[in-house]
Amino acid sequence: MTEIKRFYDKFQPNRYDVFLDINRGTKQFSGKTVIDGEALVPSISINQKYLNIESVQADGQNVKFDIDNENEAINIDLVKAGQVTLTITYNAKLTDSMMGIYPSYYEVDGVKKQIIGTQFETTFARQAFPCVDEPEAKAKFDMAIKFDEQPGETILANMPEIRTENGIHYFDTTVKISTYLIAFAFGDLQSKITKTKSGVEVGVFATKAHQPKELDFALDIAKRAIEFYEDFYQTPYPLPHSWQLALPDFSAGAMENWGLVTYREAYLTVDPDNTALDTKQLVATVITHELAHQWFGDLVTMKWWDDLWLNESFANMMEYVAVDAIEPDWHVWEMFQTSDVPAALQRDATDGVQSVHVQVNDPAEIDSLFDSAIVYAKGARMLVMVRALLGDDNLRAGLKKYFEAHKYGNAEGDDLWNALGDASGMDIGAIMHSWLEQPGYPVVSASVVDGKIQLSQQQFFIGEGKDEGRLWQIPLSSNYGAAPQIMSDKTIVVGDYQELHNAAKAPFRLNVGNNSHFIVKYDDTLLKDILDNVDSIDDISQLAILQDLRLLADAREISYASIVPLLPKFAQSSSTVVNAALYRVANNLKKFVAPGSDEEEALKAFYDKLSAKQVQRLGWEPKANESIDDQLTRPYVLNASLYAENKDAIAKAHDIFVANKDNLVGLSADIRLLVLRNEVKNYGNKELIDNLLNDYVKSADPSYKADLSVAITSTPDAELIGKLISKFEDAGVIKPQDLRSWYRGTLANEKSQQAAWDWIRNDWSWLEDTVGGDMEFATYITVTSMIFHTPARLAEFKAFFEPKVNTPGLTREIKMDIKIIETNVKLIEDEKEAVNKAISENK
Repeated sequence: MTEIKRFYDKFQPNRYDVFLDINRGTKQFSGKTVIDGEALVPSISINQKYLNIESVQADGQNVKFDIDNENEAINIDLVKAGQVTLTITYNAKLTDSMMGIYPSYYEVDGVKKQIIGTQFETTFARQAFPCVDEPEAKAKFDMAIKFDEQPGETILANMPEIRTENGIHYFDTTVKISTYLIAFAFGDLQSKITKTKSGVEVGVFATKAHQPKELDFALDIAKRAIEFYEDFYQTPYPLPHSWQLALPDFSAGAMENWGLVTYREAYLTVDPDNTALDTKQLVATVITHELAHQWFGDLVTMKWWDDLWLNESFANMMEYVAVDAIEPDWHVWEMFQTSDVPAALQRDATDGVQSVHVQVNDPAEIDSLFDSAIVYAKGARMLVMVRALLGDDNLRAGLKKYFEAHKYGNAEGDDLWNALGDASGMDIGAIMHSWLEQPGYPVVSASVVDGKIQLSQQQFFIGEGKDEGRLWQIPLSSNYGAAPQIMSDKTIVVGDYQELHNAAKAPFRLNVGNNSHFIVKYDDTLLKDILDNVDSIDDISQLAILQDLRLLADAREISYASIVPLLPKFAQSSSTVVNAALYRVANNLKKFVAPGSDEEEALKAFYDKLSAKQVQRLGWEPKANESIDDQLTRPYVLNASLYAENKDAIAKAHDIFVANKDNLVGLSADIRLLVLRNEVKNYGNKELIDNLLNDYVKSADPSYKADLSVAITSTPDAELIGKLISKFEDAGVIKPQDLRSWYRGTLANEKSQQAAWDWIRNDWSWLEDTVGGDMEFATYITVTSMIFHTPARLAEFKAFFEPKVNTPGLTREIKMDIKIIETNVKLIEDEKEAVNKAISENK
């Protein structure tokens, strides 16, 4: 295992002067980088990757250097330590890997075009210019860029352009910034620009493949978000502008480059006339996530990648805080409960999962830290707990101290806890260390023992897990005042159950609000009391009941068969969060039935029972002035009705398709996916697939494209499946950034699963070459494990991936995913009969 050598320990830059001359036609660029800094020892190293180094000078004199590609370094021997100016000339190629400096491809009116963008997180700045490519090595940058410029083209960077001379664009000096946050882009772009109340210029940029109106939503959200953050953080936005740029090819969701935030088009451009509310919410939270980083991550940056959570967990929480403040009617915290929370709880229950704070020993492991369910979702949940404990006044006061103490510098986790502790008088660090340094989370068992409520905590595992005796400081958030605020012991007694129940006049519950990262296993007495009074319990608490029962069933602590008869109790709820939790449980029942079996028919009948009244109430077409809950619930119940093969639902969706066949993109975005998928599955043919695939290639609407990819991959036609999979490696049809969703769609389709599985095994080396440097590469393994649940597939999965287990960055994922499939196989084997009996009795 390669140990990371911190180049910053030997050489500390304070200023860069970077000149780049980029030619799109030849896909080549040349550069000259001047670095002022202090050499702490005479032998220093500078990062480079894929750069052809032509010369190295120190204070104007040529010096000896050698290239160490294994460590991505230029090793330089200086005459002596001390202040030095390095000048490095080099040349390199543009990449097609969506890393470093790379082209994005798109079409306008059938004409192929490209714009150039960058992606430097985590360690890809070194592919663009020599640098100490570590978060702690902050410096000021002067950027100058020349390119094969065409009339009317736009160039953007972190700072405003100050002049153009001889075709070279010069940009203002940055504040102190980490290398991974440098960014620039150029090409034929359109924009809309406004100003915040404090005078910050805010702009949204995209290619001209988009309609100008598609920039309005993002511009409004970005402007109001910056205004909100300036007030909430009590710290001004530190730069003159905040540009938001949509790139047609982009490996991540978005990237918080300081002053020039880059996005997938799907997470920035929005058709204001036909975009589903949940898509608008998603886009808004992505924008507010990246803008939260402009302070938390950019102004103050983690010292090293092991504190990645310090950036991402905080931004993940603040995205919801911000959207909730600027669009309170959306109730966006419900989205947190239906997306981030279940993702964190599911993944964090597998033995071998990483902790939120984790050491990095190998450069290749840095990208594997970006585990969205842990560093983003679980970490955000930790901070939601902190916010609930502190209150916003203490949180804001602590953050102001934190920014004042560390602005333009770096920090570690304890620096944040110290600032919040100073502001609140609470020892936040003591509470948080138990959550951040330990993997997993507890299940709190709540029982009535000898008339008293007794609570005990133990680590919760889905599947095999080694109990290390871990304890957590758990914010219990009970509705009974007798329960302590924090439970840190293994077992506690709350008090006499009958007395407390009589006083509260309500069932005993824990984790009210579902904000703390634990689940509850109530004994029969307490659970019956809750279920008997479920209609009087708030929506989030109903979600939490279903969520905890589902996880306990996954862990074999209760049976799925015992949950089946409970589901109808929740089926008529008008709450989106309750329906999200209900159908997450119901979808898990699908793995217990074989395709085409009598058991599957019974499950479809059960689905029809769950959804029929709601479909009748809501109908297919959105209604004027209907509630947000009804808008968001409709897709859940219609999807359930289509799975049930309800004849009226299938016919209605077909009628809607026929009526709109000449303008499918104009179908209401709330139901468009369901209509398209129904048509492909039940009325599909080669002509339809060809037409939809052609629409997919030509459309610049990311929401429509996403719907098309899901619909097309649901085809049951073997010949058409072969044609689809033949397009997987054709970037002119399916961009590499979008390939995972196509792979997942074909793998989840029983008719195409074998073909998709054969493709990934046969072409793994192609996939590795194409997206192997991407932090999402390992998720191809993850999505496979989420679908496979038979002994045969388990054996094939192990045969293919176990030989790759020592591949840097894939080790943890492969080991965990084998456990996940093994657990599902055993669960199905042991419970299949009882679950199907329960479904049959309740259909």
